[in-house]
Amino acid sequence: METPTSTALRRGGRRAAVAVLALAAALPLTGTSAPTATAAPVAAPLADPGDSKKFQQLSNQIEKLEKEYGGDLAKLKDTRFAVTEAMKKAQVLEKDLVAAREVVARLAANRYMTGGEDPTVQFLAAAEPTDMLSNASLITHLAQNKAGKVEEIQKLIDEQNQARKKAEEKITALEKEIKDLKGQQSKIKQLVKKYKPESPSTGMGGVTPRMLKTKNTLDVEFGPFPTIGCVRYVGDPQDHGTGHACDFMVTTGGAVASGSAKSQGDAVSEYAIANASALGIKYVIWRQRIYDMRSPGWRMMENRGGATANHYDHVHISVF
Repeated sequence: METPTSTALRRGGRRAAVAVLALAAALPLTGTSAPTATAAPVAAPLADPGDSKKFQQLSNQIEKLEKEYGGDLAKLKDTRFAVTEAMKKAQVLEKDLVAAREVVARLAANRYMTGGEDPTVQFLAAAEPTDMLSNASLITHLAQNKAGKVEEIQKLIDEQNQARKKAEEKITALEKEIKDLKGQQSKIKQLVKKYKPESPSTGMGGVTPRMLKTKNTLDVEFGPFPTIGCVRYVGDPQDHGTGHACDFMVTTGGAVASGSAKSQGDAVSEYAIANASALGIKYVIWRQRIYDMRSPGWRMMENRGGATANHYDHVHISVF
């Protein structure tokens, strides 16, 4: 038989549950202070994952330098790609962090609406005996969810700090590379003057005469190759789109070069670098490394995914 006390407890518990749901809907995404009658959901602004303004300025400098320094600056663009990827990761982590904080804030609000007591007591005191098991399971789930979210927030904060730091480091590296390149301005302009731009030719697949000469020379010295691909306009063609680049494939089907195929690629890249002045070669890419004649020395490139994207199955050669 129902008693006045049990009726009051059940009604009070139901009111508390309704209040909890109403508060969860009205609670801002951050903070756990008491809500007011006019409280409304407010999305926390996402933080800048890096110095976006500086990054844009550096990108503009790259575009300007390309016009002055004889075309595609793949070395700088590779570092810019790394900055972009680091900033994207930081942005994703920031969104995840906002979502995780929202869940914890709402769970904290539940505790506030129950007078600071463990919500389990409130639910169970107001429940019918037959509902006790399901309500207890619900509270257990909420408690576990909150604990999990608190751990997730700390993990996200750590990961976001790392991603932001990486983005800042990449931006600093890009600044240094641009500064170094500007420091060689006189030397580079002499190179550009020596190898003045050539127009694409018809009847030869659209490659420039200089690229055709380089292609024929390497084919005679190290061919035959499975294939040599030069002019293309899809994806990110860069020098391929203007007839200033060719890919000397040493394997087929996207297989990583090994054995004799790797030796062939090594020989092609070494010869191209050694004879860059005579052939007018601008840069060589092989096995995720780039050697730019305007800033000599091998440098590792960012991972683009796959053997072909990372140049493990072909040697890319660009000319002035």
